[in-house]
Amino acid sequence: MIVTLIVVCEVGFWVLLALGLALRYLAKMRRLGAAVLLMEPLLEVVLLVVTAIDLRNGAEPSWKHGLAALYIGFTVGHGHRTIKWLDGHAAHRFGGAPRPVGPPKYGMARARHEGGIWLGTLIAGAVATVLLQLAVWYVGDASRAVSLRDWMYASWRAVGIHGLIALSYALWPRKAPAQDTDTDRAGGREPVRVDRS
Repeated sequence: MIVTLIVVCEVGFWVLLALGLALRYLAKMRRLGAAVLLMEPLLEVVLLVVTAIDLRNGAEPSWKHGLAALYIGFTVGHGHRTIKWLDGHAAHRFGGAPRPVGPPKYGMARARHEGGIWLGTLIAGAVATVLLQLAVWYVGDASRAVSLRDWMYASWRAVGIHGLIALSYALWPRKAPAQDTDTDRAGGREPVRVDRS
């Protein structure tokens, strides 16, 4: 039942997102669209309540409960950024707004961008850990909560791996490609001429 609810919450996330953006930009009902978008966190609350009820009713803590905690954590850590990104693109396509600026591609600006995304993953790991620890205390039997602790370690492994990837952008920043002669011509600069007389 928990896995089915996770799938329903994921589908519901995208349905509410599409409905909210359609109301904002196609139907020109900005307030109603914003209200629909603000309903997104209710999906996670429902999932959290159902997971707690499942454990209270004597369900054996398992990977399903851990997955639910990670899903909620991911939504808290990355949901706002995802909605903001899609809102910017919908505003451009349907609302006449300028095209959203893409992420930087090179140098320390790219490293800062990747670090910001990693902070979302860090928040996701922290939220999942808090929820899993609460579930461990709720169950009250350490021997039955082994799978919940395993999910804690899994979440922090993901945070660590993503952190190393983000750090690599700072340690080895990607450099912008050098301009060649054709690019110089296209940019209006004449190539240097050598007098061979």
